[in-house]
Amino acid sequence: MQTETINGKVLETWTPAEVREGLEKGEIVLIDVRTPAEYMFESIEDALLAPLSHFRSKALPAELGKHVVLYCGSGIRSRKASEQCLASKFEKIAHLEGGFANWKASGAPYLGTNMGTGAPERMAQTPVAAT
Repeated sequence: MQTETINGKVLETWTPAEVREGLEKGEIVLIDVRTPAEYMFESIEDALLAPLSHFRSKALPAELGKHVVLYCGSGIRSRKASEQCLASKFEKIAHLEGGFANWKASGAPYLGTNMGTGAPERMAQTPVAAT
């Protein structure tokens, strides 16, 4: 995990492995800031949707004892949303390094769409080897 301080508040950047572990332990609330269409096509299981286009940090759940972790497709939108959170009520927020693309590249499971039936389907891909 990488940590930086912005105006006295903490922005953490979590790896896919750290997010996956947090989900398995029930220690995080995962928020997807992509568009509804992106979310419906494929997403990380158990993630909530709060699109950046309508993002309101004050509306995010603040579950006592849980970290809030944001993600998008590449990490750019989730970084912007994280900065909005730090500018409002959050003292600490996290986002997924490299976004959903990095999540998939790590081989972590996700919900996708079965192109034959249109139904949601649990998926995973082979991790991409480092070059």
